[in-house]
Amino acid sequence: MEQVRVELGERSYAIIIGSSILRRIGEQLKPLEIGEKIGVVTNAKVNRLCGTIMIRSLRENGFDPAVFPVPDGERYKSLTWAGRLYDHLVQKKFERGSALIALGGGVIGDLAGFVAATYLRGIPFVQVPTTLVAQVDASIGGKTAVNHKRGKNLIGAFYQPKLVYSDVSLLSTLSERDFLSGLAEVVKYGIIADDSFFGFLETQASRILAREPDCLLKMVRRSSEIKAGVIQRDEREGGLRQILNYGHTIGHALETATGYRKLTHGEAISIGMVYAGKLAERLGLCGPEVVERQTALLRAFGLPVALPKIRLADILHCMERDKKVKDGNIHFVLADRIGHVIVQPVDRNELKQLF
Repeated sequence: MEQVRVELGERSYAIIIGSSILRRIGEQLKPLEIGEKIGVVTNAKVNRLCGTIMIRSLRENGFDPAVFPVPDGERYKSLTWAGRLYDHLVQKKFERGSALIALGGGVIGDLAGFVAATYLRGIPFVQVPTTLVAQVDASIGGKTAVNHKRGKNLIGAFYQPKLVYSDVSLLSTLSERDFLSGLAEVVKYGIIADDSFFGFLETQASRILAREPDCLLKMVRRSSEIKAGVIQRDEREGGLRQILNYGHTIGHALETATGYRKLTHGEAISIGMVYAGKLAERLGLCGPEVVERQTALLRAFGLPVALPKIRLADILHCMERDKKVKDGNIHFVLADRIGHVIVQPVDRNELKQLF
């Protein structure tokens, strides 16, 4: 096991990363001093693949787990399904010391975290991410939320987990599309913070696509380190943390405008990063080589780099409801070189011409 720390004073926690470590999760939870009752929020597919391993480990270490199933899909990250989870917790008489475990991808982590943050004004929760996008991004940093029909993640809270437990062997169970989608967030870290990591992704692309364990461990660890470093300096997105939204302004708009059905999160973010790159070049912030390298790497990872058929007005309308809108202006994270980004408002006319 390897460990990355997120240092936030009394809210500090560890990100534990390893291969085939899920069977040891019960012993890792014992020092956290949480109650015996644990609700495992997951979906049917993940539960079939690895739920039994987790439940056995929890019981062997004195915990009393109950599985709370949620359907698979972004559209189920909603107040309706949060309400159903509250019903489970009340029925099972969960107390403030009782805990939730999010066993799944970003949808499960966001939903379970939001419920944990709001039930009894906050109960402990643990992230056990099973997808690449969740291991490198969604499980780290305490952002929890549900979607509203008018926008993604509009209802949420900052609420840190007690532990993030990433077993990279679970990535072998992902479909090709889900694995590739997670690579978009990995590419993002190279662009916003580490040009040498971006170079590693370029040179090791074939090994990463083959899901070689040593590459996966390095990729998840370095991504976790970068995100932890940002969170420690700006927990609640007051400034620096905004750089983690690179590609997300356009990406989230695409997800919303297509009803969360046409594109995965990673596919939408891939397209968003390409157009953020084009926007930065258009504004004179970077040269064409930045856009070319970024686009070439995303293509190498089998990710989309062009807009789907969609009305321009729909994209702009969704962007105007984005959480990063300030004083009526849409703020974009833009790369001036590989490994460094800035945040600045962008005029709507520039966006229309870009698209």
